[in-house]
Amino acid sequence: MAEGEGWRTRFLGPAVPVSRLVDAIARERPDLVAVSYRLTDAAAARLFGELDRELEQRNLKGARMVFGGTAPVCRRAEASGLFEACFGPAAGLDAVLAYLRGVGPESRPEIYPETLLGRLEVARPFPLIRHHFGQPTLEATVAGIEQLAQARVLDIISLGPDQNAQRCFFRPEEMDPAQDGAGGVPVRRPEDFVRLYEASRRGNFPLMRCYSGTRDILKLAEVLLGTIRNAWAAVPLCWYNELDGRSDRPLREAIAENLSVVRWHAARGVPVEINEAHHWSLREAHDTIAVVMAYLAAYNAKAAGVRHYVAQYMFNTPAGTAFTMDLGKMLAKVEMIERLHDGRFSTLRQVRTGLASMPADYARAKGQLGSSTMLQMALAPHIVHVVGFSEADHAATPDDIVQSAGLVRQVIGNCLAGSPDMKRDPAVLARRDELLEEAGVLLEAIRELAPTGTPDPFTDPSTLDRAICTGLLDAPHLRGHHVARGTLKTRIIDGACRAVDPATGRPISERERVRRVLAQA
Repeated sequence: MAEGEGWRTRFLGPAVPVSRLVDAIARERPDLVAVSYRLTDAAAARLFGELDRELEQRNLKGARMVFGGTAPVCRRAEASGLFEACFGPAAGLDAVLAYLRGVGPESRPEIYPETLLGRLEVARPFPLIRHHFGQPTLEATVAGIEQLAQARVLDIISLGPDQNAQRCFFRPEEMDPAQDGAGGVPVRRPEDFVRLYEASRRGNFPLMRCYSGTRDILKLAEVLLGTIRNAWAAVPLCWYNELDGRSDRPLREAIAENLSVVRWHAARGVPVEINEAHHWSLREAHDTIAVVMAYLAAYNAKAAGVRHYVAQYMFNTPAGTAFTMDLGKMLAKVEMIERLHDGRFSTLRQVRTGLASMPADYARAKGQLGSSTMLQMALAPHIVHVVGFSEADHAATPDDIVQSAGLVRQVIGNCLAGSPDMKRDPAVLARRDELLEEAGVLLEAIRELAPTGTPDPFTDPSTLDRAICTGLLDAPHLRGHHVARGTLKTRIIDGACRAVDPATGRPISERERVRRVLAQA
């Protein structure tokens, strides 16, 4: 690893006596001395004392040294004062790599880039690790952020505000006190966001970000950028309105407002994520709709002037999706989204485990998190959004997050060292190609809905609104809705989520589904 980063190395071999090590330091005058020891900590303490004395006698106490060993031996190494950094079992390869690149062990904010692109550059080839966090009280959340920053397990902490904050941050008189702390941290003033951000200014100084609210989203965007330096914005395209009940915004107006917030961030050079496709999959829409909405989200981001787009790929959704079919669906999304790349627009792949796929049993949940992460690594992600193993039982605590992040880091390290290419599986490729063809059918149908003279149907709020109202974009969980049709029926068949005939339960092609929808419109 050191040589790969441009260092010239000299390995002295195993079981080197202290005297020989000191002789080599005197002779080589190295920029850095790396020492390791993995037997008992009591024996290590005696060796550290001997090393200290010999360095003192030969006027070599200024040599820069780092240490690697077991956790008990690392504690002795730290106590000796000889080493500027100690790497125990909890330190992943990414921490070692960051050190070799000059990040060093000191807790200084300037050595940890404060932008998403800067962090990615320092971390390569490792993806950044993100986790959602928000406790029912502000004090508990502040303390938890401090703990997570000191643990250095996350590159990005995503704040989870409670429902009152998301809906009524600027309208406190409308808040329901019974809902305080429901779903996240009860932030009530910009100063609360400042406190949360200040709690992260330690350890590895993680980036912070937060989802948009569900009302007054431009005003909240201004607060987030000014307080927590929002690493990237996450704005929906068709949601957080009357469609899902998270606000009372009319659907068409909400789409237009959401896109205006995307443009606002683009004008300021802030990366943007449009968290859209998985909202349809969470409501059990078939995979074709998920692929189309992933594409339309990226398409609208590009049209709004976004240069760096964070494309989220939520795996295991709907629950019951097979790994082969899941990877095929994600490859279809990647291909369609990355067709949009040019000199002005590029995407960052962000992967995550589907929340509904996590078992309540902790042992099984850890197995799900690990296996899902290995599948996700097939996409060569830039960001891994970790879902804590405890989430099916309770919102993750700092200790849960530390464990989950450690598990995921191990999987990532194993995959980066070399793993089979699951993207070449014939079943995966067949599903990808099937979805690409069906996505083309649905996109053409949406285009044809646009009124004559519409410059670009895919960025037109009225056309997208009409696509939902007619049922071209639909989901089983929208049944009985006053805006959406809610007549789509889907089933998991051979591991894929497919549209089915309501009468027979048999799968139907997208061309046939579109024909039926338009005939009833």
